[in-house]
Amino acid sequence: MPRKLIKKYLPDESSLRENKHLSWLGSSLHDPSLWHLTRKSVSRAFLVGIFCAFLPVPFQMIIAAVLALVIRSNIPISVGLVWLTNPLTMPPIFYFTYLVGSYLLNTPPMSIDFDLEKLHHILEQIWWPLLTGSVFCGVVFGVISYFVTSYFWVWHVRRTWSRRRLK
Repeated sequence: MPRKLIKKYLPDESSLRENKHLSWLGSSLHDPSLWHLTRKSVSRAFLVGIFCAFLPVPFQMIIAAVLALVIRSNIPISVGLVWLTNPLTMPPIFYFTYLVGSYLLNTPPMSIDFDLEKLHHILEQIWWPLLTGSVFCGVVFGVISYFVTSYFWVWHVRRTWSRRRLK
């Protein structure tokens, strides 16, 4: 995997450790496996980041950081991947997960017209299918991204070694 390219865009490890908003995590941030770019840590980071990106809750980045600590994945990549769901991509992604959740729960999807006065009532009706579909899609796409990333890493290393042998 091109480590130089990834390191170029990641925040500095010491600046994250000294961040006052992350101080509640204590000494667990000092584990080097949370910062190194290895096949396992990056693959796990994709699993965590993609899963958390599909969660329809606020503070997805905090959830991703805590899950990254628990399963020992690369924290910056885990947290960065959460931004796949941003204000531009959230409506289509969460509508898709709502449809998947409706299908899984065998309930007909509602036609939704976004009226701010009725928003609370609409959320009460769509919350369970949305959450079910989001967790399902998060797990499925997270596991797929884990295996694709792991396979790509192995492929890239083999290709690099074969090119070295040819020289």
